[in-house]
Amino acid sequence: MKNKTLIIGASIKPERYSYKAAEKLLAHNHEIYMIGARADQLFGVEISTEMHPYTDVDTVTLYVSPKNQLKYYDYIISLKPRRVIFNPGTENPELTARLSDHNIQFENACTLVLLSISAY
Repeated sequence: MKNKTLIIGASIKPERYSYKAAEKLLAHNHEIYMIGARADQLFGVEISTEMHPYTDVDTVTLYVSPKNQLKYYDYIISLKPRRVIFNPGTENPELTARLSDHNIQFENACTLVLLSISAY
């Protein structure tokens, strides 16, 4: 397995981009963790509503709007990921400033595109 990715905003709805990202990450042999509004399972992986203290997250990819990210600020920073990906519609200057303060890289990019061009 490759580096672990935490998907925040995970959904079991196939039309959601977070669903598609989970599917593609697994297809590219990335291990994933998922946090969503509802507890469930997707592709055999738990979607949790809890903010677990993972110690091995390389990338956090966001699928929640900036107003819904506020509760995750300290949590994301506590995970000490290498980077955070702000997918289209999730861009957040306030959070990017906090990430910068903690030397965490960030990208305004699309996880699906990065995977499709082998740039993930």
